[in-house]
Amino acid sequence: MKRKGASLIFNFQLSIFNSSALLFNKVLHFNIKELLLRKYCFKIIKIPYNMLGAIIGDIVGSRFEFDEIPTEGFELFTSDCDYTDDSICTIAIADAILNHRNYKDALLDWCHRYPSPKGGYGGMFYQWLHSPNPLPQASYGNGSAMRVSPVGWLFNDYDEVLQQAKESAQVSHCHSEGVKGAQCIATAIYWLRTCRVEKDHLPASVKRNFGYTLPPLKDIRKIGSEGHFDATCQETVPYALRCFMDAEDFEETLRNAIIVRGDTDTKAAIACSVAEACFEIPDNIVEKALSYLPNDMLDIVEQFYDQVKKNIKD
Repeated sequence: MKRKGASLIFNFQLSIFNSSALLFNKVLHFNIKELLLRKYCFKIIKIPYNMLGAIIGDIVGSRFEFDEIPTEGFELFTSDCDYTDDSICTIAIADAILNHRNYKDALLDWCHRYPSPKGGYGGMFYQWLHSPNPLPQASYGNGSAMRVSPVGWLFNDYDEVLQQAKESAQVSHCHSEGVKGAQCIATAIYWLRTCRVEKDHLPASVKRNFGYTLPPLKDIRKIGSEGHFDATCQETVPYALRCFMDAEDFEETLRNAIIVRGDTDTKAAIACSVAEACFEIPDNIVEKALSYLPNDMLDIVEQFYDQVKKNIKD
């Protein structure tokens, strides 16, 4: 990752055990784009890039949200791409967890640091941001689900994931559907990264625990082609999960979420936040996405990976 002209380089020793047998012990020299290793269903594989999935989806989807219509094989990164409120809020949630801040305070801090991101802020959230006393709103907008991915990565207990996802949503989205959307996405990430639910079983688990039915991708694409803008958790969450389910890798998930149109940056942010728990993100995509972020956001990304490294050593 490029930051102030220098790469973030870490040296550490990772030991992973399966019962009493030593599976792997190797000194790794890597930058932030060559992630750690972990035990996943008794196989050793690369750890995904954690909260960068949401940020990548946001940046790539940003230029298609309002004007440009995506076509097959579209270029992922152009000069018209940028981070939006989705990335800002995701960084805020990570900051809150990592630095023991209140979710509300962190969101207000980061959103006021960046008051005019590409695409602006949603109407109700903008009012919340600029209220003299921001109180929870009865919102079920998809913003609660697009920012929640750090919860799915930084908490390691199912009940705590549910509780923290609820708390992260409720500061601005206190409607039950807004809370449910955040809980569903954080839980999906937690399930997949810990191998408690395999990808093929995810739709049934989501239906059983959260009540969402994932529509076919062709139906989502038809809805988008008719000009419908999916702005609620009830729509965007199952749409994003379907984009992930019908993909064989991270980039296909990203392209699925954008080609179906609608709220492209948020749908891609959510879909890719889940996809990174299952698929490896190509280094070239990571490098390009990180180049869009300012230094204070990169500071949180760096801190995030320090915490991931610590969690694995522990």
